[in-house]
Amino acid sequence: MKEILERLLAGQFSVEEALRAIEGERVEKVGALARLDPDRMRRKGVPEVILADAKTPGLTAILAMRLLDASGVALVSRVDDEHDLALRAAAKAGERPVAIDVFGSGRRLRRTPPAEAGGGSIGILTGGSSDVDVAEEARMVAETMGVGVSRAYDVGIAAVHRLAEPLAAMVEADVDAVVVVAGMEGALPTLVGGLIAAPVVAVPTSTGYGAGGGGLAALLAMLQTCSPGVVVVNIDNGIGAGAAAALIAQRVARVRTRATGRAPEATAP
Repeated sequence: MKEILERLLAGQFSVEEALRAIEGERVEKVGALARLDPDRMRRKGVPEVILADAKTPGLTAILAMRLLDASGVALVSRVDDEHDLALRAAAKAGERPVAIDVFGSGRRLRRTPPAEAGGGSIGILTGGSSDVDVAEEARMVAETMGVGVSRAYDVGIAAVHRLAEPLAAMVEADVDAVVVVAGMEGALPTLVGGLIAAPVVAVPTSTGYGAGGGGLAALLAMLQTCSPGVVVVNIDNGIGAGAAAALIAQRVARVRTRATGRAPEATAP
């Protein structure tokens, strides 16, 4: 910060350049172990997410409350029962009320009502009920980014007739992207990609048996898809899929607004 101000006074930075440099340096340090990025939502459009897995419940709660204080919202992924108890205890201990929204194994801490969706819309599909936690993390990110979400779970190709109605509804709603979450042989994104015009973000999950289990078979199948317009994130990466699909939806919404001269209508997620 000191160097930035000195360069501004010396005429080496314009005011705009100095502001960008200061914004890029904004970091919330928590002890000697963690550095939070509370300005990511404003800077990039994607919120910071705390990965609870491999963190102690106590540290997870401290990080979440610091992020909440700094940015107004805190997202936490891969939360187990002990993490959940620690988050709720920390939320109750504060002087201001904190709401905790549950998205499968994800948690969103906030002090104000969630923003109404007005930045485009996406669909989320899962192959089976075992894939729902990953899908819910994608929903948590997308809704926090102000994107509307339509979802249908347990519509995998083992009983493909289950897919017809929810997919038709997403086509009718003209969603801007679809996140498809599947484990086992991972065939659902290829099927959806061949039936819908919107981009598909495929998420392999670690659901599966024996050889190719742990998500490897699903990942390789999705990478080998013959459906154009399908992109693939890493195994169980619902956070990344939700962010990517939401960014697509936001850009489509901006183009739509410029074309029509009207802001998109806000709808509750």
